[in-house]
Amino acid sequence: MPDDTPTPPPRPLPPKPAARPDKVTLWRYARLFRRDILSAQPARLYRAWMAEFRTPFFRSYMCNDPDLVDLVLRRRPGDFPKSRRLREGLTPLLGNSVFITNGTTWARQRRIIDPAFEGGRLRDTFPAMWDAGQAMIARLNPRADGRPLEIEAETSHAAADVIFRTLFSIPIEHELAAGVFAAFRAHQKAQPLLNIGALLPLPAWVPRLHSRRTRATARTIRTAITRMTADRAAALEAGTAPDDLATKIMTTPDPETGETFDTAEMADQVAIFFLAGHETSASALAWALYLLALYPDWQERLAEEAQAAIDPDRIYFSTLSKLPQARAVFRETMRLYPPVPMYVREAVKSEQFRGRDVCPGAQVIVSPWHLHRHTRLWDRPDEFDPARFATENGKKCLREAYIPFSAGPRVCPGAGFAMAEGPLLLSMLVRAFRFERIEGDAPVPQAQLTVRARDGIRLRLRTR
Repeated sequence: MPDDTPTPPPRPLPPKPAARPDKVTLWRYARLFRRDILSAQPARLYRAWMAEFRTPFFRSYMCNDPDLVDLVLRRRPGDFPKSRRLREGLTPLLGNSVFITNGTTWARQRRIIDPAFEGGRLRDTFPAMWDAGQAMIARLNPRADGRPLEIEAETSHAAADVIFRTLFSIPIEHELAAGVFAAFRAHQKAQPLLNIGALLPLPAWVPRLHSRRTRATARTIRTAITRMTADRAAALEAGTAPDDLATKIMTTPDPETGETFDTAEMADQVAIFFLAGHETSASALAWALYLLALYPDWQERLAEEAQAAIDPDRIYFSTLSKLPQARAVFRETMRLYPPVPMYVREAVKSEQFRGRDVCPGAQVIVSPWHLHRHTRLWDRPDEFDPARFATENGKKCLREAYIPFSAGPRVCPGAGFAMAEGPLLLSMLVRAFRFERIEGDAPVPQAQLTVRARDGIRLRLRTR
């Protein structure tokens, strides 16, 4: 007899931006890139091992071949330093931070910063993450009535709260923290990654034409951060400073020179901690919540796991080890929506990539966005499947084609921090609330500083 069992409807795919036509003019590409890095790229990059892009001013090479990615990021990173063009859009905010420096300056900065993020420090910062999660639940409780809620604003608030609690032992409600948070949201909207200095090889004395709003928001952020670091320096001198990340970093001497960061140098580093530690975490958490609303079966798995693992009245560091499903969901979220979609390096000597000559000064792009969705590497690359990392294909790709935190010597020092914060906040939230998507309101991924939704992510919340 024929099987009359109805075929279940196909599961929806996570949102993905439309690709541009394969060939466009340089002017058209610049306009598309300025608006959104992702949709400015052609669809062929999801299957190409390498692509070359030529302009009258420079050439760039996107590398999706895992061997080339390994060469650039792990085996010979000194031959592919951070691109000088990357600095053009980020200098007003980040100054001379570890994110954009190279050579001996970068090495010195990492020698001072890295000890603050070593394994034992995670246990010390866990209570601050917990408190930020509890504060977020308290803020959302009155709004969990089924009305649409813009969730990116809420995850931004929570991630900023984590950063200020762990760095300076102050919650986001503190006036200085709140001011930096508000200014950073304005800076994100004002500052595209692409400006004239990123396209043209201009000498240092030529003005970079950052917009007035870009300069104003960066100045507001840096003024507040400088004040906080100066206050901490005074507290260290008086012996009253709390034992948090700022204290650890400001008191750690370079093991080679014995020098520590001064206030100006520390302000540069705090700016990148805020960008990397707040903006990227907020992006990943918002997309994770949307994906759980899109796939309610996974949301229920996480809610059951969190109910068993989390005691809301007691803080246990061991809770993190009891959240494997949440960790898998967060990992898969960063595969589909890596917060930093592209890493830009620069060749310093002649190279050959897959039979093509690469001249000194060429831009070398490693794109987690394309690598994580590459059709010749991943099984079902556009599908959401947190269980994939237990498969042979998932394990192989995890080693060779998964780089949300970069890789090699320049891997993000806060990677372990992020992989604790994300699953913990996600678990705390789904334990307290049910997240529901709004029919016909699918977010469109867009990348400027990080991968966000073009028009926000709206969900409905209901108390469990």
